[in-house]
Amino acid sequence: MLARFRSTDVAESFDTPRVQRLRKTAPTVHVVGLSLLFLIPGLLVALAIEWGSPTSHDEPALLLAIGLAATLGLACWLPTEPGAQLATSSVFSSVAFSWIACSIVGAVPYAAGSMFEWRHFDSALFEAVSGFSATGSTVLSDIESNGAGILMWRQITQFYGGMGMVVLAVTVLPALGVGGLALMTAEAPGTNSDRLAPRVTETARTLWKIYLGITLVVALLLWLIPGPSLYDAVAHALTTSSTGGFSTYNSSIGHFNSWLVEGVIVAGLFLCGMNFALHHRALRGDLRGYTKSSDTKVYVLITVGAIVVATLVNWIVDVRDTAGNLLDVSFLGSLRDASFNVVTLASSGGFGNARGPDSLGNFVLWAPQLQIMLLLIMVIGGSVGSTAGGAKVFRAEVAFKHAVRAIRRIRHPRGVLPIKLGEQSVPSDIVHRVIGFLTTFLLITVIGAMLVAATGAPVLESISASISAMSNMGPALGDAGPTSNFLVFSRPARAVLTVLMMIGRLELFAVLLMFATPSTSLRNARARRQRRSA
Repeated sequence: MLARFRSTDVAESFDTPRVQRLRKTAPTVHVVGLSLLFLIPGLLVALAIEWGSPTSHDEPALLLAIGLAATLGLACWLPTEPGAQLATSSVFSSVAFSWIACSIVGAVPYAAGSMFEWRHFDSALFEAVSGFSATGSTVLSDIESNGAGILMWRQITQFYGGMGMVVLAVTVLPALGVGGLALMTAEAPGTNSDRLAPRVTETARTLWKIYLGITLVVALLLWLIPGPSLYDAVAHALTTSSTGGFSTYNSSIGHFNSWLVEGVIVAGLFLCGMNFALHHRALRGDLRGYTKSSDTKVYVLITVGAIVVATLVNWIVDVRDTAGNLLDVSFLGSLRDASFNVVTLASSGGFGNARGPDSLGNFVLWAPQLQIMLLLIMVIGGSVGSTAGGAKVFRAEVAFKHAVRAIRRIRHPRGVLPIKLGEQSVPSDIVHRVIGFLTTFLLITVIGAMLVAATGAPVLESISASISAMSNMGPALGDAGPTSNFLVFSRPARAVLTVLMMIGRLELFAVLLMFATPSTSLRNARARRQRRSA
């Protein structure tokens, strides 16, 4: 079994008959351990930056997290093996428990350092979950008071979460075999994971190469623009490609007050809100995938249409600041702010470009009809196979066409009315899964909003924050808008939102099925292996 681990020197050093006999088949524990080990490179980068920065002093906290990740990761990884085949329950539990474990360990630098105190570990966990889920909501009132290294770790958590720790595990763990594709499917949005290569590991590596390539391009372009430093460029590129939304500045992208910076980030968010399989085909010279994909065309239509509507309404209708003063809005200014805010929400980026709470970049000041439109965009999110959150355009399109078909069947009860996306018909089992997903998504969001409101939060903030958390968007409406933070909610309310962020990132089913009982066939296969080894 361990001969498959030849890709890593560490695993090879443990490839002995005695170790093979001692290893136990525990795929969930194995993947959790590997995911924790993957945190170490990011923590080391953050430690180096923290140590080299004259204003930083959280090195011990990062060292503690490195030791914890190494100890727990090796303790879970070394004595276990994933097995020849993963059962459905193991797939979902591996994904869910990996995210939970990484979030808890990832919160240690915040709680052990100067960002939070141990007694506020719930706030540290909120920040970590917001990072790994690529949400972007924060409970930091003064981001810039923290060290450069600890803030870089905050950015790195979103980079990890964007493509996914389990996809990273599949990249370097060929022993997951067929189960590796199941892990990618459980974690990635949509109906399935496209095979971009014959082997699962090659598919995962291809996704990561595209993901890393977009990150490097965004970082280079930001660095070439006057204003952002190399640190700024890298930090914001990490959260652009992941459609995360964390920034190292209190005023987010508004800190730079540069339409060039906003333009680069908008382009990066827009691309990462599309299916990465289409980017792979485009790099191979096939650009027709963008025009053939119904999902992509609807994503572009929604985004462009919302930009046009927001631009015209903000330009024509009077917009007032928080003091009631009329803002001087030009057409180009309206287009700039509408483009940034619509794209950052459609892709679930969650950045803020507000140049102050009384600027048009603060979408809380927009007309009520535009804010309703933004809520709908937050629910829908980006395309399948992207790093974007939300319910996904694919599901919204299927649900809409399912509703149209139900109306048409009233007039034609015996007619054969397939649901088509482009030229392809959607199988009925997928339609049922989509409707079930959306029903569960909305039900959990409503329950979350009710729980948040029960803590005393205003209704608008409760509903929009629950939608934001489930869709991994970042900012909400009202007092939780892009110029504020989630400290406006009480600790119990933030606990509810923490759970919603995790559920939303894991596509619901990984959470709902994480405690499922392993199948009988898997137990029988395990018993046979034990008899052979005995």
